[in-house]
Amino acid sequence: MLSRTAASLYWIGRYMERAEFTTRLLEATIRLAALGGHAHVEQAWLSALSVVRAPPLDVSREGLGARRYLTMGADNPSSIRACIGTARDNARAARTALTREAWEAINRVWLMIHARTSPGNVQATLSLVEELKAELRGFEGALARMLRNEGYWFMRLGSMIERGDATARLLDVKYYLLLPQGQEVGGALDRDQWQTILHIVSAKTAYRHLYREELKPWLVADMLIFRRELPRSLAWTAEETVDLLGEFGARSGRQGPADRLARQRLSRLREQKVETIFGGGLHEWLHAYIRENNMIGDAIAAQFRFG
Repeated sequence: MLSRTAASLYWIGRYMERAEFTTRLLEATIRLAALGGHAHVEQAWLSALSVVRAPPLDVSREGLGARRYLTMGADNPSSIRACIGTARDNARAARTALTREAWEAINRVWLMIHARTSPGNVQATLSLVEELKAELRGFEGALARMLRNEGYWFMRLGSMIERGDATARLLDVKYYLLLPQGQEVGGALDRDQWQTILHIVSAKTAYRHLYREELKPWLVADMLIFRRELPRSLAWTAEETVDLLGEFGARSGRQGPADRLARQRLSRLREQKVETIFGGGLHEWLHAYIRENNMIGDAIAAQFRFG
């Protein structure tokens, strides 16, 4: 496969995953903001913007500026609209490596959001979110039905690198930034925020199945970091990255720095416990994980000559 085709497929995976995560973040933040008063609303939107590393924005008027920035923001290269547009551009470049279903799923969601104007009220934003979720599930289904070959592996690899980054940043914001000064840890707002985290990663039911007790922050962290049963956990994405790189190695007989870095990360992750991470500082650990994830992404680009 040509390196430019491989790069396009990899970035399809990354941008579609980013669009899906931002859609979930948007929905969960709207629902969190609806639970409290004015200060609660502003804090909810500030936390969402922190997750995506947005510049300072006006979060008054029910987070209108934040909702526009996350959905259609022309000045935001990671807005949902921008992500889907970039994924479509890459899909056009790699059209011969995609199934018809995968191309149509990407094109359909692009046509849908391209025809929409910037959302006004909260209900209009929720309507857009529901449409996006349905269309993005269509892409996931098309990807699941693809032949397990290089095209599939590159898109999945992009998805795993992007997902690991998003989960780590989401967890870091909650632990380090989210709870306002003066609010009680374990209070109503704290619990609402943890429920929001679980909603974003589709893990409310998973938490009950895995732990069978009331919501506890350290157990949420344990689940999002270590429980490989959860497809959005760091353990799952790290393991899947190793497996996908292994598929390329089995096909070509060659491995490279990306394989080595991914295996080292997975090995360290399997040896750690949540108590050890908390003892050394979760914020510091998550930032180190994000840096390492970026290094693996760079190594993948170099190994497959994306750059």
